[in-house]
Amino acid sequence: MSIRTIPATKAEIATECFGDISAPPILLIMGAMASMLWWPDCFCRALADNGHFVIRYDNRDTGQSTHYPPGEPGYKLCDMIDDALHVLDAYNIPAAHIVGMSLGGMIAQNLAVGHPDRVLSLTVISSSPLGVEEDLPPPSNRYMEHAATGETVDWSDRQQVIDFMLAECAVITSRKHPFDKDSTRRFIEADYDRARNFPSTTNHFSLFADDFNLGRVADATCPTLVLHGTADPIFPIDHGRALAKAACSARIIEIDGGGHELHPEDHQQIIAGITDHISQI
Repeated sequence: MSIRTIPATKAEIATECFGDISAPPILLIMGAMASMLWWPDCFCRALADNGHFVIRYDNRDTGQSTHYPPGEPGYKLCDMIDDALHVLDAYNIPAAHIVGMSLGGMIAQNLAVGHPDRVLSLTVISSSPLGVEEDLPPPSNRYMEHAATGETVDWSDRQQVIDFMLAECAVITSRKHPFDKDSTRRFIEADYDRARNFPSTTNHFSLFADDFNLGRVADATCPTLVLHGTADPIFPIDHGRALAKAACSARIIEIDGGGHELHPEDHQQIIAGITDHISQI
């Protein structure tokens, strides 16, 4: 396991892999403002131990990948979709099982629609369906109240950022399992200190003015699994249900009390769902 930086379009993408490169490949795509570390080491190793070659990577403006000045992103969503393809190319992988979370789930859906030859299967965690016209519920009031406080954060101030991110994790966490404040703070501190320029992660907010619906998930032909917490405050469970209804050959696993996260107490259920889904391909 080691960091490998690969070239992309006007960017460099930091990647890390787990397991035997000859095993069936899984590409993990994380969400907005989140580096590859938000796919925990133990999570990645467990997938690898189940007989897969697992790759995670830092999206642009996170971790060790290329960063842009805050407020001046030099890319759009289509570039982040291409980044995933560049990662597969760098590892000489013609097609992989794609697992995306939140914004990463939107990127993953666009990959499945626009590049079906590169996607063996699709797993979407805590995300929203592309090209579905029905009205879906907005984020919870509690989450929106927290998000509004982000406008007062000095993103160049390490302590302010860590406190804000910790509060965010507390808001989006499981309603069923306990929130470990101390370990979460240590993780956020490590993620902040590892980043080349953490304030640049806020550039991901500009993507929401971009067109996420480059395609319709209904047009994806690969087998699809949806994993979604029943207490997700960002994309309420109806988003996951709508995705499972719209996608081809899809099924959904609802995580009881699950929030918008990979809670350690839910890892076993999530990993079992992914590996069972892939085994049926």
